[in-house]
Order: sequence, then structure tokens, then C-alpha cells
Amino acid sequence: MATEYIVRTKDLVKTFRLGDETLRALDGVSVDIKRGEYISIMGPSGSGKSTLFNAIGGLDRPDSGSVFINDVDMAQLDAGELAYLRCHTIGYIFQTFNLIPVMTALENVTLPTIFAGQPTDDGIARGMELLKIVQLDHRMHHKPSELSGGQQQRVAIARAIVNEPRIVLADEPTGNLDSKTSDQVMALFQTLWRSGLTIIFVTHEPDVAEYASRVITLKDGHIVADIRQRPKLAQEAPSPGLSAA
Repeated sequence: MATEYIVRTKDLVKTFRLGDETLRALDGVSVDIKRGEYISIMGPSGSGKSTLFNAIGGLDRPDSGSVFINDVDMAQLDAGELAYLRCHTIGYIFQTFNLIPVMTALENVTLPTIFAGQPTDDGIARGMELLKIVQLDHRMHHKPSELSGGQQQRVAIARAIVNEPRIVLADEPTGNLDSKTSDQVMALFQTLWRSGLTIIFVTHEPDVAEYASRVITLKDGHIVADIRQRPKLAQEAPSPGLSAA
């Protein structure tokens, strides 16, 4: 039987070489995250927040320590098993959107369903449903260059949840957006959270961190604060329709 924790890290250490200097990006970081939590990871540049994001998401392996997703030790997975976990359990959202320029919004959203081995028709139907939820069904055949930054981020969010993951990881999801569009994006995250997903996002902006129910602050590779709070409510509510997988 699964525990109440969907993510656990234990004594994570990660170092990088910068010329003759060794930078300790993570210095023994341990954190437990319950299913359905809404987490903001904060800290100044170089604090280790993005390194922790990459370790939790299986995008980079720590030098030592452990990351458990659904009680599975990621270090014990081979390349195929890790790819399966990342495809089916975790959805990723990045500051730079990472959309494929030659693909339409619909094609970008449905791409992960191909990697997951879903039938093409099912993937297209799911992609169309999600683009409607993020209010971009009228732009589904447009390429990223024909979309605004906020629209591109909404496409990226739809892509992240198309395979019905249990965790959504977002790295500076509002970093390239204006304040009004940022609020719209954070409203969408709150809808995802209320649907039952675990949301973990990295930010250096205190006003963005206010949307989370728990704020973990890093400095020099250490957790220096871990605070639960009442989330700020986003002003722009997206259309309903999301439900827990």
C-alpha cells in the first residue's frame, strides 16, 4: 500500500565544477511531499532550487542521496523504467515553454501520448479536450510562433497533463509572462491542484509563491525555511472540466 508521501528526498547532494571551484548545489537536502500538496520551491539564483527540481523530476541524478516517487527509488530504475515513470507519473512545465516550433498546438499537446503508446485517435481527443479547458481550442492549429507567451504556456500546461500524471513540476512557469498573464496561469495551476494533482513549482518571485499552500526556501544548497500557508486565490479562473485521474 502506498504511503501518504508521493515524493521523498533523503540527503541529496549535488556538486558542479566551475573552473577550479566546486559548487555544492544541494547539500544534504531531505524533504517529504504529501499527495495533493501545492508546493513552491523558492530561493535566490544559485540556491539549488532548480537542481532540486531536476532531481525530483529524474532529469538529473544527484551525486548521493535518494529520490523516491510513489515509494520507488529512482536510482534503482534502468533507463527504460525511468522513462516510463517520467512519461506516466510526472508532467513537466518550463519557463521557456519548450514547444516544438514546427508543430501545431494540438500536435505539441498530443506528443506525449505517442511516447506513452496511446492510440492516435485517443491522444487527439484528449489533446482537443485539454485545449478547450485551457481556452485555446480556437488556436489548436496554430504554431507556437503564432501564439502569445501566455498562450504558449497554456499549451505547455495542457501537454504536461495529457498523460494524466499525478505530479506536475513547473520551473519558473511565469518567468516570461506579464503580471496579468501570470495570474491566469496560476489560476490554472490552482484548478489542477483542486483536481487532486500534486503541484511543485520553482520560483524566485515571492508574489508567485503566495499561490502555493507550502513554501520551501533554499539557500546555498540547504532548506532554510518550510512554511505552510493559506494560498492566495488567483483572480482569473479557467473553465471547469479537470478532474483527478
